Amino acid sequence: MNPKEFWKSLTSARIGIGRSGGSIPTSELLKFRLDHARARDAVLEEPDFDTIYIGLEKIFQPLGIETIGVESLAKSREEYLLRPDLGRRLSGPSRSRLESKKGNCDLALIGIDGLSARAIDSNLIPFLQVLVPILSEQKYKIAPFVLGKFGRVAIGDEIGEILGAKAVVLLIGERPGLSSADSLGMYLTFDPKLGKTDESRNCISNIRPDGLDFYKASLKTAYLLSESLKRGISGVDLKDEMAPDFLDSSSKDSISNRLSL
Repeated sequence: MNPKEFWKSLTSARIGIGRSGGSIPTSELLKFRLDHARARDAVLEEPDFDTIYIGLEKIFQPLGIETIGVESLAKSREEYLLRPDLGRRLSGPSRSRLESKKGNCDLALIGIDGLSARAIDSNLIPFLQVLVPILSEQKYKIAPFVLGKFGRVAIGDEIGEILGAKAVVLLIGERPGLSSADSLGMYLTFDPKLGKTDESRNCISNIRPDGLDFYKASLKTAYLLSESLKRGISGVDLKDEMAPDFLDSSSKDSISNRLSL
């Protein structure tokens, strides 16, 4: 393999695309336009919530955990995109729905459509199928799973506060890139409360088969959550100090043992 092909095999970014005269080759231009169209579609479309609910029930019903749907203050996709502030707060009916479920729990798990319907449709359920068994192994008390529509990252703080959770793990469709229209993001916040800002959160980005795979992303999430609950911190105060082999799928140590090291 020549050096250019080697480097191209390591990334989906546009490198070594060549040129035709003073421009790029027609084939590369067409690929760019296709990726741009996919990114626009991912932002403008809405997820298939009916199918997602079916997948969530299969994951959470055996654990005795219910799923609750909520909406932000945004009333349409267009309003959501034009008014980011509305996506950070729950609607009145959604608050009432959650207030009846308040309790003392370790964790609130939340799924939000965000800026990529494709990320939620393609990757939310497969990621949870790997993540939830790992978290269940740690014996966390988990609140009802919350699936939100027209939401931004900060809406997780309000949800976690209402549910009485010590920490929130929020999964959201990330703003699409031109080679990654289906990227899922994870945001962790300890002691979630209205008004918290980005420095209070830890983030894992690019969770998808062609990015950070579900197993490694689940282990990293479990590590950050374990450290957050143990030390009572998150965000810039919580550093990633995982052992070099923590994400090694061939490790003979159980996940619980790795988290306790």
